[in-house]
Amino acid sequence: MPVSRSLSIGWPALAATLLLGACSSPTSKSEGSATTAASADSSATNTANPAAPANSPLQVVAEFNDPQMVGVAVAPGGQVFACFPRWDWNPSFPIAKVGPNSTLTPYPNASWCMWNDSVKSEPLKHWICPQSVFADKSGMIWVLDPASPGLKFTVAGGPKLVKTDPKTGQVLLTIPFPESVAPRKSYLNDVRIDLQNNYAYMTESGLGALVVTDLKTLKSRRLLANHPSTKAVKGLVVKAAGHPMIDLEGKPAQFNADGIALSTDNTYLYYCPLTGHTLYRIKTAALRDPALTEAQLGQQVETVGEIPGTDGLEIDAANNVYLTSFEQSALLRRTPAGKIETLVQDDRLQWPDTYSLTQDGNLYVTNSSIHKTPNWNKGVGQPRPPFRIFKMALPK
Repeated sequence: MPVSRSLSIGWPALAATLLLGACSSPTSKSEGSATTAASADSSATNTANPAAPANSPLQVVAEFNDPQMVGVAVAPGGQVFACFPRWDWNPSFPIAKVGPNSTLTPYPNASWCMWNDSVKSEPLKHWICPQSVFADKSGMIWVLDPASPGLKFTVAGGPKLVKTDPKTGQVLLTIPFPESVAPRKSYLNDVRIDLQNNYAYMTESGLGALVVTDLKTLKSRRLLANHPSTKAVKGLVVKAAGHPMIDLEGKPAQFNADGIALSTDNTYLYYCPLTGHTLYRIKTAALRDPALTEAQLGQQVETVGEIPGTDGLEIDAANNVYLTSFEQSALLRRTPAGKIETLVQDDRLQWPDTYSLTQDGNLYVTNSSIHKTPNWNKGVGQPRPPFRIFKMALPK
């Protein structure tokens, strides 16, 4: 789920909306309905909606014209949750349950989904700019909120990791991150939960780092902040479906540590910078060891191998690593032997973003069409397909 500090088109208008105390986008539909209002940069959406290939294994679970969606999580039993960050739009429900016919319900409730001037004194009780939603193996839903609306800088006291129970809709735990862990220019991106060791592992893509949190003490540490494995490859121009990612100032996108996956046995954490073609891993025991210096920790980083430009990662029990290839509009799988297999290539996968792997063997994925937004198109948003949640059965 990539970010860029220059991705701020439309934010002045959004800021004005927030200051006026509005929670919902003025053109969003009411609670419980599909969010389908057309945004300013998608007036020609329907003209860029490729048809499904005849042999595509992808099934459409839900789709939305707006606002922009990046994340998905599926709890045991099939309940689907989606994440709509406050980038250049003010979504009614930044975290939502997805119901039949693409309907949305605020999660865990409408109050948490509100962020405006009337609640700015309670940044730990509201979604400010949630970036990731994740279902752990026990069925709990975690939300990672970097609290950086418009991708500018963090709201003081806002960065947090929140544990919720989808069965009751209750918030069970809120973990705030101090500025030493989540600096003002940081952007906490994705999270994995290690129930065996009671730890959370996160990528931070704004400046480039990993963050680990002890879920017993609730203390967090910022790690590998000076290591090349968490940094974008300077000078590399990544392309999404052939479109070079060049910003409004003519600079190539520099996306730092982004994708993350935790091995099934909790032994290894895999991660990659989005602007790059290298997959890394590190033993989680090293990340949990406060006695290691930064230099010693850096020596524990392993280069797994070369991969295409990738946003989201996931891993299965056989240690196959799943990659969302925005360069190829495809879903890929890297075997432990290093072979990269194409699971599906589908032009509807316009910037495949985030995975959710369920215990019953289904793989869910979103498309976020990031390369179609104004920031990467000289200020003019390009026609794009709807934002969709897909699912497919994992191939054997």
